[in-house]
Amino acid sequence: MLAKQVDSLLAGESNPTGQLANAAALLHEAMGWWWTGFYLVKDGELQLGPFQGPIACYRIKQGRGVCGTAWQENRTVIVPDVEQFPGHIACSSMSRSEIVVPLRNDKGEVVGVLDIDSKELATFDEEDGRWLEEIVHIIERHTVTPQNCKL
Repeated sequence: MLAKQVDSLLAGESNPTGQLANAAALLHEAMGWWWTGFYLVKDGELQLGPFQGPIACYRIKQGRGVCGTAWQENRTVIVPDVEQFPGHIACSSMSRSEIVVPLRNDKGEVVGVLDIDSKELATFDEEDGRWLEEIVHIIERHTVTPQNCKL
């Protein structure tokens, strides 16, 4: 149901920043996560994009933390306990578990990531990963086009 809501919310809109902001708001409100948002690849690093939740890190290098790892490895990363993840970037000590899903352009290159944090341990599992990947594909279809592959 949430995937259909995201699709409907983004359809027909041409403002990618607004689309990502509303997608983050919808996911955040519907699921009640601690932090929900996007980091976008710009100038060789992930830079903070639209989000919902407390303040966040501005920039993340490739391979650093959960977001940088998902970007570098071009795959969804699920972390049940962030304190057990080598190199975790603690933007907030309240974050306990995390999932990061890459956003890709039509060439399969990562142009950003969807980052979601929870205040609870082991919030995310493989099923969450599959659904969030489906939602990210919807977001990609609406925001990452050949004419707009950089978001």
